[in-house]
Amino acid sequence: MAPLAKKLCTYEDLLAYPEDARVELIHGSVVTAPAPLPRHSNAQRFLSREVGGPFHDDDGFGGPGGWWIFPEVDVRLNLHNVVRPDLAGWRRERLADPATLRPIDVVPDWICEILSPTSVSRDRVDKRALYAETGVAYYWLVDPEARTLEAHTLEGDTWLLSGSYDESASARIAPFEEVELAIGRLFLPRVEQPAEPESEAT
Repeated sequence: MAPLAKKLCTYEDLLAYPEDARVELIHGSVVTAPAPLPRHSNAQRFLSREVGGPFHDDDGFGGPGGWWIFPEVDVRLNLHNVVRPDLAGWRRERLADPATLRPIDVVPDWICEILSPTSVSRDRVDKRALYAETGVAYYWLVDPEARTLEAHTLEGDTWLLSGSYDESASARIAPFEEVELAIGRLFLPRVEQPAEPESEAT
């Protein structure tokens, strides 16, 4: 007798979890994540302000505008893949009225994931492939431990590394070239470790 095929979950299965639970659906499997560390939240907060400010908040108020930038909203890429990116952005002409959408069924134009010890392989491997397959045009990866930002641009169905930046860099990065980002401000200040006391000679 052939083994039973594994049931692939859909968004309806995620509705069984509390609204504030950090759950996603990757290839039909439910994936949970712990609450973020402060260094993760700091990077998310900085990009929400420095990218979301001019492109989302200031639309019609002097900024370049033209985008919706949302942290941690449910995005249904297809039937068995529902993600909650750290930040996702849509050009407004592609997403007219997102106010009450859950999940959002329009593939984002830009996604930024902030790496953590529990998500690094998923963000770098599973989601990277999934975002290419579904046509996300720009993918940023922020690594708070390495203190770097990588920017990838989709060409056909392949990611091209368009830029890699460390904390010393200031950069204009597609698709948000109108603003210059001080990469070091993504990260919490370094804490100097106390020097080891010298041992006394015996």
